[in-house]
Amino acid sequence: MDGKRAKITLGKADWNFDNSYSRLPQVFFRKTNPTPVRLPKLIVLNETLAVSLGLDAQALRSTAGVAILAGNQIPPGSLPLAQAYAGHQFGHFTMLGDGRALLIGEQITPRGERSDIQLKGSGQTPYSRRGDGRAALGPMLREYIISEAMHALGIATTRSLAVVTTGEDVIRDTEQPGAVLTRVAASHLRVGTFQYAATWGTIEELRALADYAIQRHFPFVKAEENRYLALLHEVVRRQAALIAKWQLVGFVHGVMNTDNMAIAGETIDYGPCAFMDVYDPKTVFSSIDTEGRYAYGNQPDVAGWNLARFAEAILPLLHVDRSQAIRLAQDAVAAFSAQFQYQWLAGMRAKLGILNEETEDETLIQDLLGMMKKRRADYTHTFRSLSLNRPGDDALFGSEEFSRWSERWQARLGRQKEIREASQQLMQQSSPERIPRNHRVEEALEAAVQQGDFSVMGRLLQALARPFAHLPEYAEYADIPPTSNRPYRTFCGT
Repeated sequence: MDGKRAKITLGKADWNFDNSYSRLPQVFFRKTNPTPVRLPKLIVLNETLAVSLGLDAQALRSTAGVAILAGNQIPPGSLPLAQAYAGHQFGHFTMLGDGRALLIGEQITPRGERSDIQLKGSGQTPYSRRGDGRAALGPMLREYIISEAMHALGIATTRSLAVVTTGEDVIRDTEQPGAVLTRVAASHLRVGTFQYAATWGTIEELRALADYAIQRHFPFVKAEENRYLALLHEVVRRQAALIAKWQLVGFVHGVMNTDNMAIAGETIDYGPCAFMDVYDPKTVFSSIDTEGRYAYGNQPDVAGWNLARFAEAILPLLHVDRSQAIRLAQDAVAAFSAQFQYQWLAGMRAKLGILNEETEDETLIQDLLGMMKKRRADYTHTFRSLSLNRPGDDALFGSEEFSRWSERWQARLGRQKEIREASQQLMQQSSPERIPRNHRVEEALEAAVQQGDFSVMGRLLQALARPFAHLPEYAEYADIPPTSNRPYRTFCGT
């Protein structure tokens, strides 16, 4: 990572780029410039994120700044490239790559941290296949909203710096306004990147990729006797923590292909994602997930499956003897289940105000979830109501079954040495009042795309910025959505 850096100034933007990924073997990328757009216009800028990156928001809002965010101008020090990767998509392995995105560089922040800056929707690349390389405004705004909501919820995620419209339409099912999203990530290294190296690269190229990942994300494992096994353990650990947090807030990713699992442990690629309203482990939103492979309740198992594919990809690095390498890989991946369960159980205890551990806690939790499923209770509303000690009179809280469960729960809290106020505070810190409710997201997207009104999205973002705080001025964003006979469906938007 010690290559030459170019600190350049666009007005007062203070881009401070490095391009360490470009120093990997060339099999991993193709140098490609973004395709200029006709009439770029800044729609939304994440000023807080800009400051943390060392960028000046006013400069980014300038004509020259918007030109960079649209891909019309390449800043000095940038080396745009499309990354190569593969992936299992709904279980089927295929060659992929950045078909509509370009890494323009790695911003070195004032704190010395390294963040990928990627333009999504910036035109065709060598990996576009038959795609146009462009993106529609609606899906880019969805990614902006959901990724920033996830960040506010304390969940590791890529983030969105800006969305710029292009002045050009893209053709999907209909003509839609085009847009470019500027995405910020710890890196865009994916499980699929390693699958690509294992399938089409040499052992030396695979090793170079693994060493790069270690240097960038896990430098503390370099001293380990088997640094590649340590890398595997760390990736497993981070994914266990991440997926547990997804489950705890009712987030459904929608397309957990191996190319959509970042080894840094961030949530990446917000396509047909959504948050669950009514609790049901079989919840699926994605229009293309017809078999429910990526349903809410399947996400932990899918993550374990994806990690097994990562382990397979780096088998040659784990041990010179293949049978030994397989054993090491199996043991490492097998640890995911217990690690996930520990993280999830700790999070559920927090949502119920439980500050210590008892063996019957999981039964207490599962009994509540079972009642919620049977009574079609709203996931977020149920836990927030419990945290505020305000059970309502809906089908769940008004049932005799819940009353009996509540007595067990209160008895459990009574066995703690901590005062009740500590439990309630923990619950409120662990159960958000506001999530990106699907009807609110759609309301914002419709206003933006159909009417050119971005104020609805702006207010939604304000409501989601502090999800755990009780804010009466945003009370409507905590409301349970109206019932509908039609299932909510999301689309990839590619």
